[in-house]
Amino acid sequence: MSKAADSRIIGRKQASPAPFDAVIAAHAEALTRQLARAGGRFSPPSLPRELRRFPTGEAARLIGITDAYLRQLILSDEALEPEKGPAGRRLFTLGQINDLRRRLARTRPGYLRHRRAGEHLQVIAVTNVKGRSGKTTAAAHLAQYLALQGFRVLAVDLDPQAALSGLLGCRPERDDGVSRTLYGAVRRDGAERPLAEILRPTHFPGIDLVPGHLELMACEHGAGPEGIVGRVAGALASVADAYDVVVVDCSAQLGVLTLGALSAATGILVTVQPQRLDLAGLSGSLRMTADLLGAVLRDAGGAPRHDFLRYLVTCHAPADGPQTQVVGLLRALFGEQVMTHAVPFSPAIAEAGAAGRTLYEAGREGLSRQAYDRAVEALDAVNAEIAGEIAQAWGRAA
Repeated sequence: MSKAADSRIIGRKQASPAPFDAVIAAHAEALTRQLARAGGRFSPPSLPRELRRFPTGEAARLIGITDAYLRQLILSDEALEPEKGPAGRRLFTLGQINDLRRRLARTRPGYLRHRRAGEHLQVIAVTNVKGRSGKTTAAAHLAQYLALQGFRVLAVDLDPQAALSGLLGCRPERDDGVSRTLYGAVRRDGAERPLAEILRPTHFPGIDLVPGHLELMACEHGAGPEGIVGRVAGALASVADAYDVVVVDCSAQLGVLTLGALSAATGILVTVQPQRLDLAGLSGSLRMTADLLGAVLRDAGGAPRHDFLRYLVTCHAPADGPQTQVVGLLRALFGEQVMTHAVPFSPAIAEAGAAGRTLYEAGREGLSRQAYDRAVEALDAVNAEIAGEIAQAWGRAA
């Protein structure tokens, strides 16, 4: 298309209206050219991110030992001495904490949380077809909690908006045209790549990421979407030896990749906001999920391993009477499949998210000690409950 024709389509006044696809394509091209000319002025810079360091008490709690024993270990081996902060306090990186776990595991293997022989890869799909249900917040905090506990985690972002990717420090919109999402590993048009070449490390030790991107929308319109559903499990299995847990942040739509993730999942976590209108939407989405997933599993000709299905209440305000009634109804209907603990409605979580971080990463920075501690305690309780499900599926004590 010539620049003159391009400008006629972009302009507001046209002698004869152009087709919408031509107008939209011209707008996209014009915006791309403008952003290229402007450099980085219209997007925030990609700053290198680094996980915060952990004081002695927090490091000892993560490892599962006392402060005194951690100090004793440091005194017995100078190589274990971490950097000290301005006030002379020891500050550990997560890498150093994992080194200590490996050292302790020489005599007590339980300090190392990795999968053992005979234990299957855990694939946890976090899902809800309604947007803004707290799904990405739950997935990001779960992935980071598990990494803090010493698990090797692969986070998979199936949302074209790539919110989970952003929380994990990835800016997929800056990528070139090379396929860098799960779609790249399951497509069969000559552009497919092994998942091991697509995933990338993050600034958070113990977590690798398969990013989200607008590219994910393409798989819904590509050739052979039915085949894509069945290939998701195979793609994840191809990297299984490197990980203990896969956390999948599903799209808010029941597309082929989300169905593939649900059929490959060993655990499904359905996020629910305790609002009456959300319950009506949940009813329909559960029925649709059951119908579509059932068809996928029948076509596959075999029953995959499903260890647990749980409903996680999010954005919960315990003092809110109507919310309490909704939670009570869920417990009456679904019993123990509704998780005991809930993600609270918390300004601390919201403030961290607005800054593009999770609460685990942000620490107490800019927050009152009470607000931070209360929110982290609630998140830890939720994620410890899920970790308990994983341990039970592996036949371990929680």
